Formats: sequence, C-alpha cells, structure tokens
Amino acid sequence: MTVFYLVRHAAHARQGESLVGRTPGIGLGEAGRQQIAWLQRRFEGLTFAAVCCGPLERAVLTAEALAPQATIAPELDEVDYGDWTGRTIAALEGDPLWQAWNGFRAGTRIPGGETMLEVQLRAVRLIDRLREAHPEGRVLLVSHGDVIRAVLLHYLGLSADLFGRIEVDPGSLCVLAVEPWGARVLRLNEAAALP
Repeated sequence: MTVFYLVRHAAHARQGESLVGRTPGIGLGEAGRQQIAWLQRRFEGLTFAAVCCGPLERAVLTAEALAPQATIAPELDEVDYGDWTGRTIAALEGDPLWQAWNGFRAGTRIPGGETMLEVQLRAVRLIDRLREAHPEGRVLLVSHGDVIRAVLLHYLGLSADLFGRIEVDPGSLCVLAVEPWGARVLRLNEAAALP
C-alpha cells in the first residue's frame, strides 16, 4: 500500500480575491505561514519515499517548508484557467460558461484552458507511477484545491461534476491509501484551526 499525503498549498496573499490560476509570483500570506507551521508539526517524525509539488511558487514554498527534497511535478500544476486567469469570481458570475464549468466540470472546457477530466488524468497518472515506484511507502504531494478534489473524486469513483461536495482548504491535508485493488480516503481536509 502506498499512502499519499495530499497537501493543498498554504494560503497566498490574494486568496479569495480572484482566480489567480497559474499567475506567476503569487507567494504566501500570513495565514499561509501559520498553516505551514501547523503542517510542519503534523508531519513531525514522518519520512517520505518521494515528495513532489506543482511548479507554482505557492506550492513550491509549501513543499520546501515540509521537505527540502521536493521535486517539481508539472502534473500537480494548478488548473489552467486560460482566459479566466486573474478575473474576480464576481466578474465571472454572469458568464454562462462559468455557470457551466461549475455545474458540469466533466464536460466543460475553460476558454483557453483545461477540462477537469484533463486535470484529473494528469494527476492520477502521476499517482499511478509513484505507487509503482513506492509500493510500500509514504508520498507527499503538494498541489492545488481543484487538482486534489479531482484526484479524490477519481479514487472515490465519483463524477468530476461533484467537485463541490469535497472541501479542500488552503494548507489542508487529505490522506489517500492506494493499493493494487483500489483506494481508501483516510483523511479529508484536515487543517489547522486558525484564529
């Protein structure tokens, strides 16, 4: 059994303001630093056979704070939000395609971006390779909320359209045990209680 520790990057300075997507140079905010401190305490005494993170600064900073030997894995990159990158959620509310994306993620393509199934496929392929390479180990993956939701939905056998039923907060931990016969979710959205 390979146990995957799925960490959503700690909160960035623009959390909740806009859809930052793959915008470069988005570092961590104060809440993010507190979340990292909690994650460091949570992982005390654990060793990992492999540590991978997405290439964006917020994922790299989170991973490096937890395990300096982190390897960049493009498969863990944020959803490519294409033409929506940098727009506020309020500005997107009136867009029919935004409504479609939030109701039918399995079949809606972001303008100039990805579908949720493409995100899911790239992340699950990485997990499959890591499970084969480390069949009895612990693996730490640092990624983004929708990427982690896509992974969990796949292993739970649920449609990508049900993404809203799983909460994955910034700086949170989900734990997934993957065996040749299938997978079990051991922890979901475990996070620090911040003031």
